[in-house]
This record gives sequence, C-alpha cells and structure tokens, in this order.
Amino acid sequence: MQADFSYSDVNPVEDERGPLLTMSVFADRTHIREAIADDAMAAGLRIGQSGDIDLFTDRYADVLGDIIIVDCPVASGRTLAALTRLDMRAEQSSVQLIVSTSLDALDAVFGCLDQSRVRLLVEPTRGQRVLALAELLTMLPGMRLRELSDDDRMSMLRLTEQVAQIAERLERMDARGVDAGGSAFRFETPKPGYNGERDADGRTLIRNPKPPLPDPRLVRRIIQQRQTRAKFFDGELFADPAWDILLDLTAARAEHLRVSVSSLCIAAGVPPTTALRWITQMVEAGLLVRVEDETDRRRAFIALSDKASDAMARYFVELQNNSAEIG
Repeated sequence: MQADFSYSDVNPVEDERGPLLTMSVFADRTHIREAIADDAMAAGLRIGQSGDIDLFTDRYADVLGDIIIVDCPVASGRTLAALTRLDMRAEQSSVQLIVSTSLDALDAVFGCLDQSRVRLLVEPTRGQRVLALAELLTMLPGMRLRELSDDDRMSMLRLTEQVAQIAERLERMDARGVDAGGSAFRFETPKPGYNGERDADGRTLIRNPKPPLPDPRLVRRIIQQRQTRAKFFDGELFADPAWDILLDLTAARAEHLRVSVSSLCIAAGVPPTTALRWITQMVEAGLLVRVEDETDRRRAFIALSDKASDAMARYFVELQNNSAEIG
C-alpha cells in the first residue's frame, strides 16, 4: 500500500477566541477522510494527523490531539491491530474517539474497542457523523460547534432523558417487583434495612425467592407481535428500541444464548447507529453489560445486567398475575 499519511506537530493554535481543539483523522477512503476534515474545520477544529488506518503506529501516539475519528468499513487484521492501539491510546491520554464501520465488520470492531468510551457508528451518513462530533464537542472545553439543528438537539435530549428514566426506575425496584403503575420500566428498590417479611413478633421470615425468567417462547412471541405492527403502521410510530433490546436480551438469557452487538442492533428495530447509541446509554445506565468472549478475546457480547434481568423476571410475573385476575 502506498503511504498516505500527513503529519503536523500538534502545538496549541489559537484564534480570537483562544486555543483550537485538534482532531486526527484515520480513514482508508480518501473522500471520507476529506469530508470528515471539512466538517471538523467547519466546526472550528484544527486537523492534526490524517492518513490510512493501518499506517498509525506508536510513533504518533503522543500527538493525536483532542479527538480521533476513524473510518474502518473492513475489519482486516492490520486495521484491527491499529484500532486496538488507538483505543488503548485514547483511554491512556483521555482523547475522545469516534469510530465508524460497516454492519459486517461491527462485531470484530466492537471486540477491539474495550478500553476507551468510544462513539461507534454503523455506516453513518455525513449528518450522523457530524451529530456524533457535536455530542462529543458539547462535553469538551473549548467547544467550537457552530451549527446543530433543532431536530438533532431534540434527538440527543430524548435519548438521554429516556434512558435516564429507565435507569432511575430500575433503581426504585422493590421486593414486589413492578410498582402499581404497571409500566415496563417502573421499578422500586427495597427500603433501607429491608430483611424480608416479619411475623407478629418481629422475627424475619424467609424471603420469597427471585422469580425465574419467563419462557423464552413467550418473549419471542411478544417480539414477533411487535414486529408485525410494522406491516400495517409506520414503524416509527411505535419505535421503542430500549424495550426491544431488553426483550431480545431477556429471551436470549432464558435460552442461554449470547448476543452479538450486530444481532442486538437488528433486534432494536432502528438503524444500527441509533441502536448503538441506545446500547451505549443503557450500558452506562447499568441496564446492560459487555461480556468478553473467554475463548476469543477479539469478540464481545452484550447481556442484561443482573439487576435488569431480575426486573424483567418480575415484570413478567406481574403480567401473569394480572392475566390471571382478568381471567
């Protein structure tokens, strides 16, 4: 491969408003690299390093700047090795990392990114890549983003608020499971000092055992019913990726199956990049966990956290009890 790499010393550069943030761009596709650079400069960033992915070496590790954007639609061995080094370096130096890939390469790329808090995109449009950069810049000092549409701001706000609500309700899970409201996400935690039910003399009785997960065939049937709606109505009318993700992982856990990130993106019923945003938020909220493959360190899976699994089990018990009362 002919070398395609540019390098410039990453020294502080200033304009009338102070130091500019610096971004490095690694992408084998020249037109993608140029588009990313154009958008970054339009946002007020300075371009530091720019070149093919697998030309990155530790020689340049100390001059990455503030942000790294990587485009790797093909998961070759050399690309994954370079990506692993970039991920590790981003974590060590607190550099922000954005990686875009294809659905075919997603699982391999995801397996490499276990160090930094990467923003992972799947076959993004130029607008989606700009939105990811916008979200990142709002968290950095010296933020220079000049344009972000109202729709994009509302999407960011909706995602953050909804996942925060799910996590908050999960924290309120009590010994009875789902609260009286019956919402799938309304949970309460046991009160401080809870030690199980007590008899008239104040002696602690044995706690009720945690309910088992539901029959996976029931969960799969619910998932199929939800998918059937899209045949008759606009799918966005019922878009609820968080719930679809939880249902799919509940069925998989009951079936003792592992779920790849690409499979979960499909199950979410939304574009892969949108699904990844939800998955990331739900991991950070404690609803999901990343599980490394013990036989292949290059692979990783997504699973329910123990707390989320218990909450889903209690939810289905509540559904069964309500059905019995109606019958």
